[in-house]
Amino acid sequence: MAAEGWIWRWGWGRRCLGRPGLPGPGPGPATPLFLLLLLGPVVADITDGNSEHLKREHSLIKPYQGVGSSSMPLWDFQGSTILTSQYVRLTPDERSKEGSIWNHQPCFLKDWEMHVHFKVHGTGKKNLHGDGIALWYTRDRLVPGPVFGSKDNFHGLAIFLDTYPNDETTERVFPYISVMVNNGSLSYDHSKDGRWTELAGCTADFRNRDHDTFLAVRYSRGRLTVMTDLEDKNEWKNCIDITGVRLPTGYYFGASAGTGDLSDNHDIISMKLFQLMVEHTPDEENIDWTKIEPSVNFLKSPKDNVDDPTGNFRSGPLTGWRVFLLLLCALLGIIVCAVVGAVVFQKRQERNKRFY
Repeated sequence: MAAEGWIWRWGWGRRCLGRPGLPGPGPGPATPLFLLLLLGPVVADITDGNSEHLKREHSLIKPYQGVGSSSMPLWDFQGSTILTSQYVRLTPDERSKEGSIWNHQPCFLKDWEMHVHFKVHGTGKKNLHGDGIALWYTRDRLVPGPVFGSKDNFHGLAIFLDTYPNDETTERVFPYISVMVNNGSLSYDHSKDGRWTELAGCTADFRNRDHDTFLAVRYSRGRLTVMTDLEDKNEWKNCIDITGVRLPTGYYFGASAGTGDLSDNHDIISMKLFQLMVEHTPDEENIDWTKIEPSVNFLKSPKDNVDDPTGNFRSGPLTGWRVFLLLLCALLGIIVCAVVGAVVFQKRQERNKRFY
């Protein structure tokens, strides 16, 4: 299905039973940013999710193979991870546990969509549980570390499903989902819940739900979209939508989780990767996507991240019209100051003349 075959509309995309899908890829990075700002969160028809687009070599689907053993086809796991017939448990509800699961095969798709069926649950009451799940698309795999059970200073993409606020001064509401793109130069700061390196995020109440919870990640033509289905309504709800993201091919999908003094059960039920049939320009086709560095064409530093009282992230960069308004206000301020200064100067001159 070509990119131009998608029909755009207002509203949330519906997640069909047995045929999961996200809104279509929509406009690429060349779409004027001011148009996206004016239109707000636009959502499109869902993908078919047909088996012909499902990439089984990158998917974790029941019935699992290798139950009761220390390995399974296509996937490796380590740490506290255990495989049962119903779920892959990354960590039990116990302190100081780390676990992860990683796909064997590097992914060479330029456009893809990952659907994750997960569950975070435990006996801890409000703010007495932790720490959360991380979903990865990275160069390195099976490397344990301090970032939700995986390595810091990674190369690639991470989506953090954080359940515990380490920063007591934050105004955001947890659980909280955030996105980070790294070329190996950035370190995730747990004490600030990763705020300094976060590109965008949203509050998402996914813990201790008595129904299925889903998350979807779509990457297509430089646009990264994260959506959730947490209300048992069979509908995708927008969480994150950013453009200008560059991810190489040949990286690995994985999931990890960690607990500290507080704990939770962190379960992965399924991870399904779909190939998106999107047309690219000849220039894009000629790029060696295995050689590019993970990056984001962002008009502001993630260190400018600010929380608002609702717990949502204000991530709007300085676009053209905002710059124009700032310059206009500055120019008007200069004119007002000049006029006031001239009036004051003239009155002083007149007062001085009276003494001669």
